[in-house]
Amino acid sequence: MDTASTASTDTRTGTQPPEPHVADSHDLIRVHGARVNNLKDVSVEIPKRRLTVFTGVSGSGKSSLVFGTIAAESQRMINETYSAFVQGFMPTLGRPEVDVLEGLTTAIIVDQQRMGADPRSTVGTATDANAMLRIVFSRLGQPHIGSPQAFSFNVATVRASGAITVERGDRKTEKATFTRVGGMCTRCEGRGAVTDIDLTQLYDDSKSLAEGAFTIPGWKSDSFWTVRVYAESGFVDPNKPIREYTQKELRDFLHKEPVKVKVDGVNLTYEGLIPKIQKSFLSKDREAMQPHIRAFVDRAVTFTTCPECDGTRLSEAARSSRIGGINIADACAMQISDLAGWVRDLDEPSVAPLLATLARTLDSFVEIGLGYLSLDRPAGTLSGGEAQRVKMIRHLGSSLTDVTYVFDEPTVGLHPHDIQRMNNLLLRLRDKGNTVLVVEHKPETIAIADHVVDLGPGAGTAGGAVCFEGTVEGLRTGGTITGRHFDDRAALKKTVRTPTGALEIRGATAHNLRDVDVDIPLGVLVVVTGVAGSGKSSLVHGSIPAGGGVVSIDQGAIRGSRRSNPATYTGLLDPIRKAFAKANGVKPALFSANSEGACPGCNGAGVVYTDLAMMAGVTTTCEECEGKRFQASVLDHHLGGRDISEVLAMSVTEAGEFFGAGEARTPAAHAILTRLADVGLGYLSLGQPLTTLSGGERQRLKLATHMSEKGGVYVLDEPTAGLHLADVEQLLGLLDRLVDSGKSVIVVEHHQAVMAHADWIIDLGPGAGHDGGRIVFEGTPADLVAARSTLTGEHLAAYVGT
Repeated sequence: MDTASTASTDTRTGTQPPEPHVADSHDLIRVHGARVNNLKDVSVEIPKRRLTVFTGVSGSGKSSLVFGTIAAESQRMINETYSAFVQGFMPTLGRPEVDVLEGLTTAIIVDQQRMGADPRSTVGTATDANAMLRIVFSRLGQPHIGSPQAFSFNVATVRASGAITVERGDRKTEKATFTRVGGMCTRCEGRGAVTDIDLTQLYDDSKSLAEGAFTIPGWKSDSFWTVRVYAESGFVDPNKPIREYTQKELRDFLHKEPVKVKVDGVNLTYEGLIPKIQKSFLSKDREAMQPHIRAFVDRAVTFTTCPECDGTRLSEAARSSRIGGINIADACAMQISDLAGWVRDLDEPSVAPLLATLARTLDSFVEIGLGYLSLDRPAGTLSGGEAQRVKMIRHLGSSLTDVTYVFDEPTVGLHPHDIQRMNNLLLRLRDKGNTVLVVEHKPETIAIADHVVDLGPGAGTAGGAVCFEGTVEGLRTGGTITGRHFDDRAALKKTVRTPTGALEIRGATAHNLRDVDVDIPLGVLVVVTGVAGSGKSSLVHGSIPAGGGVVSIDQGAIRGSRRSNPATYTGLLDPIRKAFAKANGVKPALFSANSEGACPGCNGAGVVYTDLAMMAGVTTTCEECEGKRFQASVLDHHLGGRDISEVLAMSVTEAGEFFGAGEARTPAAHAILTRLADVGLGYLSLGQPLTTLSGGERQRLKLATHMSEKGGVYVLDEPTAGLHLADVEQLLGLLDRLVDSGKSVIVVEHHQAVMAHADWIIDLGPGAGHDGGRIVFEGTPADLVAARSTLTGEHLAAYVGT
């Protein structure tokens, strides 16, 4: 071929772009006909390898679309790639209600679920940093005490000896000994604290068992089997006052090992009172207890630092091995930013790759804004936002690409100063070729999105539809509720309220606080702010005494099964049941789906669950009650023309009108419904399972419940978490109403709209961890903006546009 013809071929081919490869055409995640929870046949197309933010009012269906549909189906399909044997050990996931889901990639979920509150779980154990640190000490620590297990507070030392038979050729029996050195403190068993039970809270020693000596909740002398076991066991005299017991009787009464006894011909187990209390009360999570049981445990049990290991959880041998004068307990107690520097200074070629990986992990903590934590911090004490960022750490240095990262409000609990850092991390994950899906309310994060999906228009049954899809600029002019409120800015108050008194805090030293003295004004709206880790929660929750008129509402999760709903949680069902019972002349228990009125076919659950082993279980609506949860005879009883299942299907607003006037007028129920409407939950149905509520809805439900308490001081921990821009306005109105009714409201908050609305601001800092713990400003918001002397002041000034 001559040169001219070659050139003409090049020109010809150069003008036509090559045909795209068929594999490159799958650049969208397509969702068609999603109906999970309140979604109404939602169809969306989400671009891959881009940052997509999902917005909308709380309860509009964002989590149902992102977590309940896209992420859930991705996880289910990955689980199905494993063998049936392995699937038997994994959580079984049902297929989401959706017609078509195409273009899914592996989903990595980084949610706000609190980390397990197991007393042995710490920041170090949750992130693998402890595992690496243990190997470092087992290699470099002097004196050498053993393998990495010797430095673990979760591993007990075990010794055994005996005969071992090896059946290989000639059968031979030989003596063998086995030793495993663990690092667990023997006194506290790796918990760092020991419990002391106050016996005076368990019984009245001036009485005998027959006279009802026990003061434990629910232990009635005449009817309770456990009490009869003690009285009729033969180990103690039931008619003798406890203070007159002999030494042997008292030992048997308090500490005896479990033993079988016969009571009225029935075989039962007798056990000493102290181990019995530890098993029945102290093994349960305190937050899951009923309020009266929790109050009893708080009275009867004191937790003190273990005197043997001084709270480090580790045995003496583990604490004796050191690297340059530092033992593993000292290393775990260091602030992570300091520990990262210490690890980098270790120059030891034999463990160089391990030290490099450990330093990278610790640097990730600092980068993500958690450098103020220490590795020995119990995981259960982290806030939802901190827990989410700890989970992010293992993904920051990951080499994986083309995966879908799903985040649930990653900016929750972050100061405006830290939000920019979080935004950079989200963009970094995207730029590595990943799809990033974020459920978010903060305009600063919505602004960096490549694509926005706005759900609504309302919440609950009024939501579940896509109102807008497109760019951020399109959202601003799209006319949706998010678009209209996107550029909202709260103005500083012209006048602030005058305090009626002051709550004095003197010498506060909890966690990182540095001998803080502060007067918190009463009778006004006070906002305590500062960067994450500056000591806000330590000051408010650690220094303001609970009780005595203080009502504290934190971000702890509401615990409840699918049988729990807003009506049962708030106590609303009690007056409703009584009203039904009175109107029909029957027992109130008939109107409980968990008691006598329950449908026998589904035991009051409304659905019948069929377990299919490693396959996803099947849930079908009960044919007998058609999902109404009650016996047919119960539904014949009416109040104001409605049966109990129709009342539970009402929304809060509808039920407020129903119980507010006419034949069904019930003042006690109406008061609770009014509080639910005040916190913006008018759209919730009374019987909606708590497990289907969003995070923001749960917190407002908690707020509505606590509003009835007779307290003079309300302490709220980030009440704007999970709230849409439009709902923040309603929350500010609620806070104003609380203050105007004579209450004092103290809010730990980062949201600038709440800061601008405050009467008084207390700013902690200047940094986090040991760089914080001091009061850097106290005064009115206007003074803070004028001074611009702190990070908060600079961001608030920019927010209000001065």
